[in-house]
Amino acid sequence: MKRRFSDEQIIGMIKEYEAGVKAQELCRRYGISDATFYKYKAKFGGMNVSDA
Repeated sequence: MKRRFSDEQIIGMIKEYEAGVKAQELCRRYGISDATFYKYKAKFGGMNVSDA
């Protein structure tokens, strides 16, 4: 299955969220659903780009 975002891009989204950007704003900006964002957050939360 082809993924739309790379691991590095997903980690960047999560870093933006941790910096204070609202989840709804991120979802609108990147064109993903809330469920997709929280799935990414559960999988990649706490990781750095070098970990990916």
